[in-house]
Amino acid sequence: MDSILNSIYEHTWRVILSPFDPVNRIFFVYLATSILIAFAIYRAKRRGSTEVEGESSFLGYLFPKKVWSHPSAWLDVRYFFFHKLIGHFLLLGVMGATALVAFSWVTGGADPFKEAVSPFKGWQETVAAFVFMLVFYLVADFIAFYVHYLQHKVPLLWQFHKVHHSAEVMHPLSNFREHPIDNLFYLAAIGAGMGAVTGFSYNVLGYTPNMPTLLGVPVLMFLFNFVGYNLRHSHIWLRWPGVWSKVFPSSAHHHVHHSCHPDHLDKNFAFMFPFWDILFGTYAMPEDNRDVKFGVTERDRGHELDSCLKLYFVPLKDAWRVLTQTKRKIAKPQQPHERHPVE
Repeated sequence: MDSILNSIYEHTWRVILSPFDPVNRIFFVYLATSILIAFAIYRAKRRGSTEVEGESSFLGYLFPKKVWSHPSAWLDVRYFFFHKLIGHFLLLGVMGATALVAFSWVTGGADPFKEAVSPFKGWQETVAAFVFMLVFYLVADFIAFYVHYLQHKVPLLWQFHKVHHSAEVMHPLSNFREHPIDNLFYLAAIGAGMGAVTGFSYNVLGYTPNMPTLLGVPVLMFLFNFVGYNLRHSHIWLRWPGVWSKVFPSSAHHHVHHSCHPDHLDKNFAFMFPFWDILFGTYAMPEDNRDVKFGVTERDRGHELDSCLKLYFVPLKDAWRVLTQTKRKIAKPQQPHERHPVE
């Protein structure tokens, strides 16, 4: 009992101290760099105009009334603490557990905690660490891309993933509007991929390189968060010019993914590397955001997801409905008049 209480206590403090944790998306440094990028966008738009999107000051542009007067924005604030304290606590260790299982399977039962000596020295060890980091995140990002694709295409999974898309306005805390089942599926898949890559490295090199880090975060992930990650879930449109939008992630790339415009549905699934969307034909990048409107389509608005409890329990009810409908379709015998004539 004491260990459970201690775990709850420690987890609660981690949530409260999220802005001071470099591993967290809302680490104050990532928020600060996003604000600087937003200021640069504001200044560029302000040239020759007294107002930017109806706001005459940068503070008004950064915290517009159209966002913060909307109930959806404040639901995300409440849900951040609700979900972080409850849902994330219940999911502690899922990614690590699947990573250990995958590592053990790939290596044939090797001990992942056993110290292994690097066969490289000096610059060779540094190169090995950077290559391992690149391969690690390429594999993890492809898995994230494909899991995200399934969350949209598989009706059962969509009932949980639509929680994230139900936000009608966005700010950085909207990133955490997710259902626990959605998190479970994602964490288990990513954990398995991470464990497999680590195990493959162990088999080939005889050890697992330590990725280069900044403030305890792998360099590649730190830079991804540092260069405006928090604008992805915001009202601020940032589109890299020309072909660069296909190379580097941007808020525009993710805004299109969240848009319920018919041209934007099921587009831009990639997390870090947009080229996955290029390769699989799911990339879309309009010149501007005039057609971008956040939220789900009318088909998914049968239930109002307007409270923390509804964000948890309505998807469970909808998922049960999908399951029972699927079972009825499978069980229903095909009638003679339903058979299609042979062409």
